[in-house]
Amino acid sequence: MSPSGHPPNRLAREKSPYLLQHAHNPVDWFAWGEEAFSAARTGDKPILLSIGYATCHWCHVMERESFENEATAKFLNEHFISIKVDREERPDVDQIYMKALHATGQHGGWPLNMFLTTDLKPITGGTYFPPQPAYGRPSFLQVLETISNLWKTDRSKLLESADSLASVLGPSQAEPGNIPGVSSFEKVIQHAKHSFDEIRGGFVTNGPNKFPPSMNMLFLLQQFDHSKDPELLAMVETTCDAMKRGGIYDQIGGGLCRYSTDHDWLVPHFEKMLYDNALFARTLVELFRITGKERYKLWACDIFNYIERDMTSPEGAFYSAEDADSEGEEGKFYVWKSQEIDDELKLHGIDLEDRKRIARFWGLSARGNFENHCILHEPTTREEFLRGAGLEADVWDKTLLRIRELLLAKRSIRIRPLRDDKVLTSWNALMISGLARAGFVFNDSQLIDRARRAANFLLKHLLTEKGLLRRYRDGEARFDATLHDYASLGLAFVDLYQATFETEWLLRSENLAKEILTRFAAEEGGFFDTMANSKDLIVRTSDVYDGVEPSGNSATIVLLLMLAGYGFTEFHSVAEKSIRRFAETLETNGPAHSFMLLGLDLFHRPPSEVALLAGNDTETRRLLDRLRHEGPMFGIFAGSKTDAAVPLLAGRPAISEKSTFYVCKNMACAYPVHTADEAMQLISQTAS
Repeated sequence: MSPSGHPPNRLAREKSPYLLQHAHNPVDWFAWGEEAFSAARTGDKPILLSIGYATCHWCHVMERESFENEATAKFLNEHFISIKVDREERPDVDQIYMKALHATGQHGGWPLNMFLTTDLKPITGGTYFPPQPAYGRPSFLQVLETISNLWKTDRSKLLESADSLASVLGPSQAEPGNIPGVSSFEKVIQHAKHSFDEIRGGFVTNGPNKFPPSMNMLFLLQQFDHSKDPELLAMVETTCDAMKRGGIYDQIGGGLCRYSTDHDWLVPHFEKMLYDNALFARTLVELFRITGKERYKLWACDIFNYIERDMTSPEGAFYSAEDADSEGEEGKFYVWKSQEIDDELKLHGIDLEDRKRIARFWGLSARGNFENHCILHEPTTREEFLRGAGLEADVWDKTLLRIRELLLAKRSIRIRPLRDDKVLTSWNALMISGLARAGFVFNDSQLIDRARRAANFLLKHLLTEKGLLRRYRDGEARFDATLHDYASLGLAFVDLYQATFETEWLLRSENLAKEILTRFAAEEGGFFDTMANSKDLIVRTSDVYDGVEPSGNSATIVLLLMLAGYGFTEFHSVAEKSIRRFAETLETNGPAHSFMLLGLDLFHRPPSEVALLAGNDTETRRLLDRLRHEGPMFGIFAGSKTDAAVPLLAGRPAISEKSTFYVCKNMACAYPVHTADEAMQLISQTAS
């Protein structure tokens, strides 16, 4: 028996931390699968499908209020088959029924609670339902009673609704169109400029929340590489600076929270997600590459340090998330009383003047800024603070580092939020890409080693003879990988190749791309999110929305074009066909597809292809160093030795045992040169 007094239900057999959180509910939960589907058919009961994830605050709330409630559980057990799904394990299931919810005119979110027929068609649903009528919503039990009564007395009405919803769940039927031209980028840029929050950074939205706009910022930086428009760079710098100073960033332990509940980036939703930190770190790396400003390198490394300390398994893989809640309260682990900080610093010998400075630096007050506590943030810029305090930057940085260490040690004895320690392929791939890219740009072999170690973990535990799997936890690898998993891992392998020139990574990326064409390609262009053998799904979706992470289609297009640049030219026509498939979407709603726009730019303005031969002499090191700082975001460069397995290197030998550089466009190369300056001049001449 559990502390709640309830015996374990079927979810106790699962590995998902989210499902295990519900393993002692009085609800007779099933996991998604044939056992549940058969029970619904045999019992002639509708299905309650409840989808969430382990670090979801409102999922916790609804569990306490409804799924632990004896009366609610009794009604569910008598009249429904109840299924729990971890959306992070099964994004394919979540995507189908979230699309169904949107089709009813409702906003999405989690928990997602959908009612299904016995053949898995969606009837209706919602997100969080309160235990009593509130927020303009009926109580959860009222909803259950209504659905149950209609199932018994007017089932045809429910089935009609289900057929109607099911009919809109498949991929868009838009015809392939002409590939949008370079002018389409300007429309998206103008939209960004119009919606940019000049005071607080980020981009204005209709709701109160601000999410990290990392992929939009990567697009703007890519366009800056071409245009050198200072306004594009200023938007990204202003946003990154504001986010790093805000409460959305953990000022003590590092790492970015999922979103801010206000437009000032002050009050976060305190959960931390691996993908957010990977994409934000990648943005900081590109900012450092472009500007050379040391703070962006330090901030990226601060994120990587957080990931290494708190989110890395002993084998080197990366965990998924940390919860917002601890001890039943959101944010309790992260917030402080100002006196608590002052007492702790005084205890460790920090003098009064520095304690006063830290209070100003982090906006501390007895009154607080969040439920009588303080969310640490920097209310003024670092420069303004230093001028006001009359301090040199290096002196303050040493003091701040010491204070962070003291407060991190103090915080570490608190009860921590739940850490979701499952390993997801696509999320790990995003962090591998971030580390590998940072390792290259920063010329830091330790970051590259961490990326390589995580990649080897995925190869060992999640790449099988039958294909790639999505989730690993507690010794078990499970669930067929989605398109996003394949494409993101393929891109991670490209980043690892560029950081190491180890041919195996590029060839593994090529193999994954071939698997994508075999398992996911749609006849009309583009790709399905799931494989054809997914028998527990009522439709195959084909998503292109770049929300909090790149869509599978967007990541695939970028991957195919990158591999084509290395000489695997058969992928170029597939990418072109895919872009045509989504032409209308890109033309009409480009800002929602920022990662696919990165691919569209690669299609129109492919970078020079650079082959570096003959080892690690001075000129080779000089050229690599210049590529680190002057090369584009998605460069194509191969090297270290002639290797026929990499088409860009095949047939291009070193000459007279000197370092030899070939600069090519569409695999047609200029005459080989031997100095970094000559190579960079050719790269400039061949730039699109």
